Amino acid sequence: MKLKLLFAAALAATAIVSPAHAKTLSKIGVSVGSLGNPFFTAISRGVETEAKKINPDVKVTVVASDYDLSKQMQQIDSFVAAGVDFIVLDAVDPRALGAAIKRAQAAGIFVVGVDEEAEGEDAIFMTDNVAAGEMSCQYIVDRLNGEGNVVIINGPQVSSVVARIKGCNQAFEKAPGIKVLSSDQDGKGSRDGGLAVMQALMVRFPKIDAVFGINDPSSIGASLAMRQVNRDDFFITSVDGSPDVEEAIKDPATKIHASASQDPYEMAVRAVRAGNDLLNGKQPEQVKTLLTPVLITPDNVSGHKGWNAAE
Repeated sequence: MKLKLLFAAALAATAIVSPAHAKTLSKIGVSVGSLGNPFFTAISRGVETEAKKINPDVKVTVVASDYDLSKQMQQIDSFVAAGVDFIVLDAVDPRALGAAIKRAQAAGIFVVGVDEEAEGEDAIFMTDNVAAGEMSCQYIVDRLNGEGNVVIINGPQVSSVVARIKGCNQAFEKAPGIKVLSSDQDGKGSRDGGLAVMQALMVRFPKIDAVFGINDPSSIGASLAMRQVNRDDFFITSVDGSPDVEEAIKDPATKIHASASQDPYEMAVRAVRAGNDLLNGKQPEQVKTLLTPVLITPDNVSGHKGWNAAE
């Protein structure tokens, strides 16, 4: 009986002590595409807000790769040297970062992908970008009744952009009357880039019926190019669902009619939770989680819960 009591006491002591062994989240490194894009500032904000719910004293360091592979590799190595608990990574290349990711993991640091994916990441949270591109371009097909001249403003060849173009082409391929005049011009995923590409496309192709931009900054740039030369004979669709594009969709003068909305804040929240779980020995149920986009149009924009809804 005495032995049983001693054994029970030992088990009770273990149960009390075990939670104390849980690792405290103290440092997170975040590398995103560009801090000039509100999509990435929403990711950064989501990481910091969720991390501080876990530990108010956590240190979150956010840097931008500016879509430069060498720069992002250096950022990953710097995070390793700083001894972060995990890295939230918006990868500029799905394969070339593999060695840097392995170096981080060899140092006991987990790598969680957001928005983009890279080989070897411990967990990934991103939009179903094929679906986003397809629904945005299906809107074009429907509005044009299956016939018309369209242009695509492409972007950096990261996994999300490639997937959006794939989805867009899937929609256009089902409509033989849709003619894609251009699909290879890189707007750099930016407003200035979209402006420059659209200016050139309008000179090259006098008759354009619709434009698909791979993200909201590109599409807003294209809209600015239209307005500069008083063109209003075509419309634009996009992917992101940013607060800026919500306002643009509400304003008929911008000619931006639709955007497949992502949820960068939610991606970030899930990434932090997964990173903290990994830190404490809990593996994700699946490596890649795809978030379903929602198409915002003039018909539903007023009721859409945007990027800031969860804050």
